[in-house]
Formats: sequence, structure tokens, C-alpha cells
Amino acid sequence: MTSIDDVAVSRAGGRPRVVLGVSGGIAAYKACELLRRFTESGHDVTVVPTAAALEFVGAPTWAALSGKPVSTEVWSDVHEVPHVRIGQSADLVVVAPATADLMAKAAHGLADDLLTNTLLTARCPVVLAPAMHTEMWEHAATRHNVATLRARGCVVIEPAEGRLTGKDTGKGRLPEPAEIFELCTGVLARGTAAPDLAGRRVVVSAGGTREYLDPVRFLGNRSSGLQGYALARAAAARGAEVTLVSANVTLPDPAGVKVVRVETTAQLRQEVVAAAVAADAVVMAAAPADFRPTEVSDAKIKKAADGSAPAIELAQNPDILHEISTDRARPGAVIVGFAAETGDATGSVLELGRAKLARKGCDLLVVNDVSGGAVFGSPDNEAVILGADGAAVDVPYGSKTALAHRIWDEVAGRLPD
Repeated sequence: MTSIDDVAVSRAGGRPRVVLGVSGGIAAYKACELLRRFTESGHDVTVVPTAAALEFVGAPTWAALSGKPVSTEVWSDVHEVPHVRIGQSADLVVVAPATADLMAKAAHGLADDLLTNTLLTARCPVVLAPAMHTEMWEHAATRHNVATLRARGCVVIEPAEGRLTGKDTGKGRLPEPAEIFELCTGVLARGTAAPDLAGRRVVVSAGGTREYLDPVRFLGNRSSGLQGYALARAAAARGAEVTLVSANVTLPDPAGVKVVRVETTAQLRQEVVAAAVAADAVVMAAAPADFRPTEVSDAKIKKAADGSAPAIELAQNPDILHEISTDRARPGAVIVGFAAETGDATGSVLELGRAKLARKGCDLLVVNDVSGGAVFGSPDNEAVILGADGAAVDVPYGSKTALAHRIWDEVAGRLPD
């Protein structure tokens, strides 16, 4: 059986065919970095800019980076019927940046240049990465066009917030090329144009919380946040509106994801509980600290002259997973927990996982064997996904992105219509 990690390198003789559309926005220069990532990872990329895009980045640049001639017109090489062939043969079409004008044309089926013809003929997954001023993004016409495109199966990434053209700041900035690339490879790996989480709101927590002893010291854990971020990217690639509650993670923000940063378990609980009210699914991939000091020193705790260590009294933190599982703010919401187990005299990793699943009351529990520090900080993972309905899905060793998609497969199958 072919794994999700193998799909992206199995098409077109090992070279997945990607069409990179570029429309006429100032962020067009960032698409050069996106193109480089695709070509250096072995993708066969055809760049299709609009005429306006060439005002920002010229055709020689696109040709040099892609190794292919570049055209904006349907009249070039007419005998090869490029306005039909390019879209028909693609495994993925991504437009970055996608302007308000480009999305309006795509939503209404207009086809007056090579890129819009390609979008109209493509039967593969389509990803649009909008970039524009905040007022343009928030305009009712743009919002309607985005909703239309999403309803038809396009993945329209939420733009980032930050510096725009000139001195303006706000929502409308093109996400970082590295993050667009990660999302696109996730879409490509699934090999389907169906965004099965479109219209769904999901919450993902990631990272490890910190419980401070004094202004410089804290109790923490080894969670890197990599799995939670992979889950957020995967959900966005499948069309979901994603809120990522990130505890002390230094990774770049996933494209199209709302990131809420926290430090302590109390802060994590507050944000997750608040976001869960409107969520169709909550995945608790974060590692909240089980305990916190009962008192936090205002000043750095000094070493004692006699060499003795200070006594630290601990209190148990609230159990966030149990709380949102047993007191569900939204009926029908799917709740997913994680269990990092090592096995001990009381039971094996899976036995302890099943006991935790019953104790927490969640719908799914992803069980990791972390003996010897496995998983932490690694780009790869393996797990068993246990279901409250008795299901048990073995996910073999592979990328954390592959595991993330397998988790969302299980979630999607349990969401109410």
C-alpha cells in the first residue's frame, strides 16, 4: 500500500507537475522563493504569470528559476493548446499571490488569459494564496468570491497579518513562502481536490507549557510543537478554519492559520476552552504541565550557602482534555487527545493509552511510545489512534505530516453532517 509520503514522488515519473500561477501584486517577488522550493524538491513546475505580474517580476526570472519558457497569453504555441493542456496535466495548481481581481475572475469563470484558462480547466487540487490590502480582503465582494471558491473545492489560504505595501499593516499579507510550500505539499500528497474540512472550525494546541518558579526558572517539558503545527497545516490544507494555540513554540506560523500564543497551562486552558465553543473539532496535541508551584518567587531564588535546595510545593493543574471532553461546548464536536507513554509495571503503552482514553472521555486518543525520548523534536512519528468506539488504527513510522492527515481522516469520518 502506498503511503502518503510516497504519493508526492510517485507521479509523473517521480516529478509531480505543479503549476505556479502568479498574479499582479507587490508580493509577486515572494513567489520566486516558492518556485525555488518546488524545483529544489524535485517538482516539475510551470510558471504562469499574468501580464500584471510581469510588471513586478520579469519573464526571464521565471524562466531561469523554472527552466521553462514563460507565457501569459493563450496565443503562444497555439498548436499545443496550452490554455487547456496546462490545467489538464497538472497535479496541483497554486496561485501566489492571488489578487482580488484574480479571485473574482476565478469565482465567476472568466478566462481572458493563460492563468485564468488554466484555473478553469484544472481538475486537480487548487490552492490560492491571497495577498492584498486589508480593505480589499474584507470587502463584501471579495469575501463572497472566497466563499464561492471554497465551496467549489479550492483551498483559499487565509492571508497573514503584518506589514503591507507602504506603511500599512493589517490582514492581507502573503504568508511566508516556506509555509505555503508546506501546505501545498500536504495537499499534493493527499492527491485529492476534496477539502473535506471546508466550512469546519478546528482548534489545535501545540508545544509545552511552562510553570514559573521565579522570573527566570520554570517547570516544562520536551514538546517541540512539531506535531501540533503539522496538524494545523494539514487542517488548513483540507479547507478548515484553524486556530492554533501555541505554547512556547518558536516555529514559523503555518500559512492560513490563526496563532494564539500562550505560556502557562492556565493560559492554554483559557484559550482552548474559549475557542472550543465554536469548534467542530479540538485536537489537544500540546503537552500541558501536570503540576505548577503553589508559590512563584518575585525574585530569582538564590543558592543557599549551606548547599541545601529549596523545598518547592506543587499543585496539580486542571485537566484541559478531560474538561473539554466531558463538558462539550458544542454538541457533536470531535475531541482528540494525545498520550505520550513509556509503559511501566502497571501496563503496556497501549494498555495505559486505553485507560487514559476512558478516563479523559475524548473521542480519539493518539498514543505515542516515547521510550528513550523518541518523537520529541523529530520530524517523524508513529502512533496508534485509539477510538472510544473501539477502533485502533496503526500509523507506521513516517512524517508528522502523514500522521496529521491520518488523524484528520479519523476526525472527518466522525464529524456530523
